[in-house]
Amino acid sequence: MTGDEDDHRMRANRANWDARTPVHLASRFYGVDTGADPERWFAPFEWTDLGDLAGREVLHLQCHLGTETLAFARRGAATVTGLDFSPAAVTAARDIAARAALDVTYVQANVYDAVAALGGRRFDVVYTGKGALCYLPDLPRWAEVTARLLKPGGALYVVEFHPLLNALGPTPGPGEGPELLLRHDYLAGSGAVRRDATFTYTDGPAVEGATESFEWMHGIGEVVTALTEAGLKVRRLRESDELPWPRWDRMERTPSGWWRLTEPRIPLLYGLLMER
Repeated sequence: MTGDEDDHRMRANRANWDARTPVHLASRFYGVDTGADPERWFAPFEWTDLGDLAGREVLHLQCHLGTETLAFARRGAATVTGLDFSPAAVTAARDIAARAALDVTYVQANVYDAVAALGGRRFDVVYTGKGALCYLPDLPRWAEVTARLLKPGGALYVVEFHPLLNALGPTPGPGEGPELLLRHDYLAGSGAVRRDATFTYTDGPAVEGATESFEWMHGIGEVVTALTEAGLKVRRLRESDELPWPRWDRMERTPSGWWRLTEPRIPLLYGLLMER
């Protein structure tokens, strides 16, 4: 796979996320117009792992609408910055933060260009995840970028959908039953997975315009190896059986307000805390 091909696919993804943005702004899933609490997107263990954010400088990579980014500002971070490659999403995120009266800076850039786009700034905490890494073709390059964005002693926190969930399919296809069937690679294997979908993972109208997107599968071992080779150290790795939405009809609500399968208990999310 050539770099030119990956660049083309990432440009297609940016156009697709531009087209998704108005759909997501109008969706009940994100609840932008209802003032939904941004902390609903976080598992309780995330705040345990992140610790007290007061006085810390936080960067949220691939932040989309910034619905999660707002939570860092509410938790008392000294500065909060969100970065996303979609101009439409960044415009929307700025508006959402302004309406919430929260001081968040948003920067529009490809994550691979983040060091230059952020003027060489370094952060105490870099956060990313929940459907972000699958849109990156080159994890070693991403890992090098994240390492350069951290202050000495700074923490990278990756909270991502588990590769097993991605292999099962994060959202059900048309006419699918309740069976747990492996549909995609668990590990990086056959290259980019092309999708052409009129509807996104949220409720709402059809996407107008660019419907093509590409994803790359990344196993946990690939993520950890890329980050350790970039000079980061593993502090903690968690696997969780909960999701913030009911992927399968037979999932039950948990005390945290999230959802889990009663059986079989399988990992659906993971949290990886790294230190520079």
